[in-house]
Amino acid sequence: MPRVSVIITVLNEARSIDTLLRSLAEQTRRPDEIVIVDGGSSDGTWEALRRAEASRKLPLRILSQPGANISRGRNVAIDVAQGPIIASTDAGVRLNKTWLAELMRPFEQGENVDVVSGFFLPEAHSPFELALAAVTLPRLDEIDADGFWPSSRSVAFRKEAWEAVGGYPDWLDYCEDLLFDFELRDAGYVLRFAPQAVVHFRPRPNLRAFFRQYYRYARGDGKADFWRYRHLVRYVTYLVAAPLLLALSIWRHPAWLSGLVLGGGAMLRKPLCRLAPIVPNLAPGTAVQVLGWVPILRVVGDVAKMLGYPVGVLWRWRHAPKTSWAKRQR
Repeated sequence: MPRVSVIITVLNEARSIDTLLRSLAEQTRRPDEIVIVDGGSSDGTWEALRRAEASRKLPLRILSQPGANISRGRNVAIDVAQGPIIASTDAGVRLNKTWLAELMRPFEQGENVDVVSGFFLPEAHSPFELALAAVTLPRLDEIDADGFWPSSRSVAFRKEAWEAVGGYPDWLDYCEDLLFDFELRDAGYVLRFAPQAVVHFRPRPNLRAFFRQYYRYARGDGKADFWRYRHLVRYVTYLVAAPLLLALSIWRHPAWLSGLVLGGGAMLRKPLCRLAPIVPNLAPGTAVQVLGWVPILRVVGDVAKMLGYPVGVLWRWRHAPKTSWAKRQR
């Protein structure tokens, strides 16, 4: 049975680190090694990790890398890991007890596979978080296994594949796992989807945190030259189509407002479909809050992306390594 090293990067996760460590201890397939890189926590996370390492309840090795971004932290962890298989997850999550067993199953059964991608589910604690999950996260039945790009929140891969593609891009602070995925597939490595390898995580708790998250995601898209057409469509929708329809409804005929209504309906269709089985089971007041947040979150997320993307593009023009744009448009 191949050895597996679980790698994690953390930064100021004192509130959630015990939950993560406990879920690692409860795995039905015990990790042979756990390497955690701390990026310079100041809230007690490092001290909690030192206590966990000293307890010897887990095969835990901790490293301090102040100032390291998530890509650098992962590369440091993988570099020192001893196992030929690397399983990656994030801070702030809770792992299903069979998470590692499901990720490792294809490797242990000798299948022709190099990368096994798991899935992730939200744990909403408020109406806001429930709405945010519906707006931003796909359901399992929406996933096309052949086109699903692994998140490093739940993935396992051969260490030799990581070495062959040069690891995670140290120069990229967000969307780094997507670029890593592209490099793996472009190099010919075989990816497999394991939907039962589930991690649970809490969505951002408020509008400010969500805006910051999506701003950074879009900035990462700009840095890595991802999804030009998607971002272009967003700019055209908000800066050209919507103002034009509004102007026509004022100066020509109110019927032009139907275009805005139809466009808004199309934007909200998917999150509302995700909420359809859930809302009838909520208290009426909670249901109203959840549904009220949906259009707000949709617009705020788009605005955050529209602001973040050009910042990333400017950074790329000045600093980033040359990449093939054609390879990134997936």
